[in-house]
Amino acid sequence: MHMIRTDADVAAGLVDLALLDARLFSVIDKAGPVPLRRLEPGYRGLAGIIVSQMVSRASADAIWRRLETAAGDITPHHVLGLSDEDCRAIGLSRAKTDTLRRAAEAVDRGDLDLDAVCHLDAPAATRTLTAIKGIGRWTADVYLLFCGGHPDIFPSGDIALQNAVAHALGLAVRPSPQELDGIAERWAPWRGVSARLFWAYYAREMRREVAPVLEG
Repeated sequence: MHMIRTDADVAAGLVDLALLDARLFSVIDKAGPVPLRRLEPGYRGLAGIIVSQMVSRASADAIWRRLETAAGDITPHHVLGLSDEDCRAIGLSRAKTDTLRRAAEAVDRGDLDLDAVCHLDAPAATRTLTAIKGIGRWTADVYLLFCGGHPDIFPSGDIALQNAVAHALGLAVRPSPQELDGIAERWAPWRGVSARLFWAYYAREMRREVAPVLEG
C-alpha cells in the first residue's frame, strides 16, 4: 500500500484519477492546488480531529488553543490529567471529553496503536478506530487520511464532500453517505486523493473554507 506522504504522491494520484474517471479532468482544473495536509500519526492528531467534529473551524481552533494551554501537551497522560471542570472551561462538550479520555486510555493501555492502525487496510483500520465509543466513521476516516496518509479512504459522511461531488458532477440532489460510497468506488485505489481534490474544489468553487482537520 503506497501511503500518501508528499505533494508528489497527491500529484500522481490526480493523474491516475483523471484516467479512471474522465469527469474529474474539469474538477482537477477548477480545484486548483490540492493540499497534502499531513499530520503526524498519534494521539495529538486524533485529538485534533475529535475536537473539530461538528463545529466551525474558528470554534475548533479556539478550543484547541485552550486545550493546549490547559494540558501543556496533547498526550494521553496530559489529557487524562484534566478535570471535568478544566474540560468545561476549555469548551469541550461532555461527549468530546469522554471520547478524548477513552482514546487516551486505550493508547495508554496499549490497546490502540495509532501508528500501526494506519498500515491496515481501510475496513480493518476503520473498525479498529470506531471500536472506541465516540469515534465514528468520519473521525476514523479523517485520521487515516491526514495522519496515516492512507491512499484509499473517502469520508463519505462529510457534508462538504457530499456537496462538492453533487456540484462538480451535476447531481440533482446531494448524495447520501451510502450513495457517495458507491460513487467513490470508481476512484479506488486513490480515494484518499479524490477526497482531497473535492475538498479543494469545494473551497475554491463554492467559496468556503474547508477544514476537515486541525493543522499543526
